[in-house]
Amino acid sequence: MPGGRLTQEDRRLIATRLTEGHGYAEIARELDRPTSTISREVTRNGGRTGYRAEHAHLATGSRARRRKHPTVEADGPATDAYGRDRVAVREYAELFAETMVETGLPRMASRVLARLYTADTSSVTAADLVRELKVSPASISKAINYLEGLELVRREPDPGKRHEHYLIAEDIWIRAWRTSARTNANWAGTARKGAELFNPATPAGERLERMSQFFQQLSDDMSGLGPDPEVAEDTATILAALIHANRPLTADQLASALDWPLARVTTALTIAQTYDTDPLAVTAVAPGTYTVTVTRLTPIQRQALTARSPKP
Repeated sequence: MPGGRLTQEDRRLIATRLTEGHGYAEIARELDRPTSTISREVTRNGGRTGYRAEHAHLATGSRARRRKHPTVEADGPATDAYGRDRVAVREYAELFAETMVETGLPRMASRVLARLYTADTSSVTAADLVRELKVSPASISKAINYLEGLELVRREPDPGKRHEHYLIAEDIWIRAWRTSARTNANWAGTARKGAELFNPATPAGERLERMSQFFQQLSDDMSGLGPDPEVAEDTATILAALIHANRPLTADQLASALDWPLARVTTALTIAQTYDTDPLAVTAVAPGTYTVTVTRLTPIQRQALTARSPKP
């Protein structure tokens, strides 16, 4: 109904149209609402780039409840011990959770992690989470088990009492970073096994080999194992030398031509073989002998390009 309250479906349509680049007037016409209604809705809920339909619907409902009960919420005073608006704090925790859901974390695990992270106490109990999130103890237990598996949360027993306290790791984001690095390393290892099985000379094998190189480089970078700027510069020089020579060279030949210590050449060659410097890569064609290969082209494409030139 024109002029009525926006529904959750209305807000989802607004979010979709904003993503597609539509203006307020266009959206207003589609919903048969005044342009000012759409403008006000978006402005008070994150703006054009930050508007989220679910959060906007939740926030609007919360504002309506506060207008109806300005001083007392159903579960206690309107403000907490620090003078903060309880509804606003809860809204922020839900927004925090939604952000984590968008990265792939399950919704309940995200809500539990958000509550733990925004709690003013050093730990919370299952009873606290059940009361605050209004869900069953089983849901909390499942979410905690999931978060423990990611090493983001740990349990501590309460001496003399039966219940446990849940704590968020102080180095949570470092742990998450390391977990991601391990995951990328696992992807690299799995892809490498596939490349060996399918043979890197085949389309499937080459695809898996490139996948392995990508995730290995990503894992090394995240683990702090990537080359420092000086080694990266040496690697680029080795590539340039092999391209210029246009033939396979040994490490000794490279060291002599570049006037470098052999150890420096060996380090650069090791890094060059590990990191895919698309569209080129250094490969060993024989023990101790190296050349440059084109990684972007398949073996069939390389063969076709190096075949004899067509007749004019």
